Amino acid sequence: MLSDCRREYVKKSLIKHWQLYLIVIPPSLFFIIFKYYPMLNAVLAFKDYNVTKGIWGSPWVGFKHFELFFENPIFWTLIKNTLLISGYLLLAGFPIPVLLALALNEIRNGKFKRFVQLVSFAPYFISTVVMVSIIMLFLAPRLGFVNVAMNYFGMDSINFLGQPGMFRSIYVWSDIWQTAGYSAVIFLAALAGVDPSLYEAAKVDGASRFQKIRHIDLPGILPTITIIFILNVGSVMSLGFEKIYLLQNPLNKINSEIIATYVYQIGLLNANYSFATAVGLFNSCINLILLVVVNRVAKRLSNTSIW
Repeated sequence: MLSDCRREYVKKSLIKHWQLYLIVIPPSLFFIIFKYYPMLNAVLAFKDYNVTKGIWGSPWVGFKHFELFFENPIFWTLIKNTLLISGYLLLAGFPIPVLLALALNEIRNGKFKRFVQLVSFAPYFISTVVMVSIIMLFLAPRLGFVNVAMNYFGMDSINFLGQPGMFRSIYVWSDIWQTAGYSAVIFLAALAGVDPSLYEAAKVDGASRFQKIRHIDLPGILPTITIIFILNVGSVMSLGFEKIYLLQNPLNKINSEIIATYVYQIGLLNANYSFATAVGLFNSCINLILLVVVNRVAKRLSNTSIW
């Protein structure tokens, strides 16, 4: 009886909201075809891949490739570099879009506000290859703008991309410059949903702008901040491959070699697909664990979580 009622409810819902279900079909197919179905091939991490036998016909080797990766002398270097760059980017880059959104929300001059939004938003549309080219031209040892300016003030030229210690800062701050404006849009949208009556009440009470930000704006967008932070922590190990690979050179490789670039070199350049799949699967598992842990902590502390 209960199942019949459920079927009737589902049938009525499909008939009544068929347009909404129709809209959901394309993105659902996208995730099924390009995200979930390829996960089946992760079994390659537990096999010794043979081209002639295919993925499912290749012999099982268990955790052999994982053990090889854990015993590899470069293992801890890869983990350290990936975590340091990701952690640096998270700690330095996450608060800036929030602060930018709060600052833009306080600007009353419409023209100036649109100008700031345009200037901060535009770099996001620059492709990674073009962005890396700009960085290289600006930081070139001889003719780069930065070194030319330093020479003008009597300082010696520096090969910025040849200094391993500078690589993380170059990557992180160039990424912040490129993405801060775009990321701030989410928080601006959240600020637009704050109840205007709260601002009116604060104005009557004589609250300053800083007090409005502290007691109205920040609590109003705190759930959004929490969700975005959880998602960012859940992708800590999935650091962008393309930009790091293009900025990488033999001089800075000691600090720029991360798991993503190592997988590319082992998997594609050396055609060791099983080993590369094992490394990539390990990377994804760490991300999943971080996501679950941070989500649970956030749920206990703020009662806000993804699930």
